[in-house]
Amino acid sequence: MQAIVGTEYGSPDCLELREIDRPVAGEGEVLVRVRAASVNPLDFHVMRGTPYLVRATEGLRRPKVPVRGVDAAGIVEEVGAGVTHVEPGDEVFGSHAGAFAEYVCGRTFVRKPAGITFEQAAAIPVAGCTALQALRDKGRLEAGQKVLVNGAAGGVGTFATQIAKGLGAEVTGVCGTRNVELVRSLGADHVVDYTQADYTRSGARYDVILDAAGTHSLSANRRVLTPEGTVVLVGAVHFGNWAGPLVAPVKAIVLSRFSRQTFAPLLAKIVREDLEQLAGLADAGTLVPVIDRTYPLRETADALRYLEEGHARGKVVVVP
Repeated sequence: MQAIVGTEYGSPDCLELREIDRPVAGEGEVLVRVRAASVNPLDFHVMRGTPYLVRATEGLRRPKVPVRGVDAAGIVEEVGAGVTHVEPGDEVFGSHAGAFAEYVCGRTFVRKPAGITFEQAAAIPVAGCTALQALRDKGRLEAGQKVLVNGAAGGVGTFATQIAKGLGAEVTGVCGTRNVELVRSLGADHVVDYTQADYTRSGARYDVILDAAGTHSLSANRRVLTPEGTVVLVGAVHFGNWAGPLVAPVKAIVLSRFSRQTFAPLLAKIVREDLEQLAGLADAGTLVPVIDRTYPLRETADALRYLEEGHARGKVVVVP
């Protein structure tokens, strides 16, 4: 099969389209013929091996798993022993390392709603679970509360805006000028154009702030947080190759010890139950994945370059 392989850390130029052996479904695993895969910031952090702490889990000198990508949607080719929730021929989506390939093998796949495309389904796993867990688990968002999504037009932000609205919150989305109408169409009650206004100096107060952009400091976000509100960090300002996006989460944990307000970093965990919940929302039409661009598999490096620029609207997808 064809796959995007990176045997060394570096820029997108280190990625190659290669012919490799097709994986085989082991016990509890599902082999999926990939119809679409989506690109996440996680992919370029692993590709570059930065911040360097990434290498503690991904491989000190070179990536342990050379095939890139984690989010995929496709058709079940075969199932391993013990798999009962899907069967060959089912259309599925989920997450497992090695998604930028014609086939991927893993455990965390669920049935795809019939009403969405493979591209839309592939967009869901990492970004959708991040948004859901940020609002539900860390933010403990309730109906009637006020939530602000910083980076509302991005991968996580487009999901978070819709999920927050579905939970009955009053939603404010922060984005650039060209994305104002997009964010409003996702259900945001209010939209702040960050080129025209600074939400941290607006005087408004929010029960939950989901910061998916990392454009403001914790102290700035604190100014617009209610006395017992929560800031959930799923993006952070870059502080260099050693600590990188980990600096703000560490500060958040320390600050929370000295305040009634909560500052909560989030590293999402992709679990089948959450994928099924997101599938239900998509099936009901209350969650619509936003696709910015689609690239052929052989141009995955270009897809990563585009996402790394930081201006994608929703998700970027690659198709074998």
